[in-house]
Amino acid sequence: MLGVLAGRVTALAALVAALAVISAAPASAASAAAQPAHGTIGLSVPDAFLVGGQLVTVPGRTVHVEGVVRPYVPGQTVLVKAFVGSKEFKRERLSIKPAAGGRYGTFTASVSSPSAGRVTVQVGHKRTATLGGLLERRSFAALDERVGFGARGPFMELVQQRLVALHFYIPQTGVYDTGTGLALDAYHRLLHWGTYQSLDGRTISYLLDGFGEFKVRFPSHGRHAEGNLSLQLIALVDGSHVLSIYPTSSGKPSTPTILGDFRVYSKVPGYLPDGMYYSNFFHTGYAIHGYSPAPDYPASHGCMRVPIVDAISIFNWLKMGDWVDVYY
Repeated sequence: MLGVLAGRVTALAALVAALAVISAAPASAASAAAQPAHGTIGLSVPDAFLVGGQLVTVPGRTVHVEGVVRPYVPGQTVLVKAFVGSKEFKRERLSIKPAAGGRYGTFTASVSSPSAGRVTVQVGHKRTATLGGLLERRSFAALDERVGFGARGPFMELVQQRLVALHFYIPQTGVYDTGTGLALDAYHRLLHWGTYQSLDGRTISYLLDGFGEFKVRFPSHGRHAEGNLSLQLIALVDGSHVLSIYPTSSGKPSTPTILGDFRVYSKVPGYLPDGMYYSNFFHTGYAIHGYSPAPDYPASHGCMRVPIVDAISIFNWLKMGDWVDVYY
């Protein structure tokens, strides 16, 4: 009798436990459903520059910090803070906008550092009922632009990188040297700004924004050189693609450079008795050659002079029979 009673008690206990589990299940599911989504923030700075593996820009230049939030939850915002060193200079709340398909959201913050230093952008999202708390940071350097001849470092590497991107011939030494000065002079000529080798704010701004293009006039001539005498520039060109741009000093008014389309018919390395250096002759005694001086105005006896440091690179690139097109 006692055994039967014990069995019934055990069965009743099991039934009560089962009912408790069943009744608790909906509450547990509801609790899980109420939990905010676990999200992530990714940040990028697409219009900063990469120098030595580090993101860089300059003070006063606006860069955009683009963010991606996963998942997208309607109505959510992020708080963007920007610091140079430990000093906060920007605070802005931005809405998260849905991307195509609504699987993630995006936002874009505009940041312009007021001074040189390490810039840190911090983006935060407070925990809500639908999206968890998030925090992400991205840093880059705002480089000091106050440089002169002999300066070296990341800013000079950036300047030389940008000159190369615009096809100006320049050995990338990381130093504000003679090659940098000549390339800057050629850049100013291209922009019709005169002839000078210094780095002012306008030059830096135009360089970083990628302004300046040598207009090729003879793409059908394949590998060729174009001498634009109105700009006092020589460009080495392959079809329509500009490879290198150099400053030149063409013929003075009393001995002007011949105009027209010619071909390289003789190449003479080294120095000639009159001081011509690594000469590419394209018509009788007319040549592209190195010479000292090669001033920033027409001064030759008819040839297109280039600085001594530029002559060998031009000589090595031009081949016998290549076109040389000379015009204003």
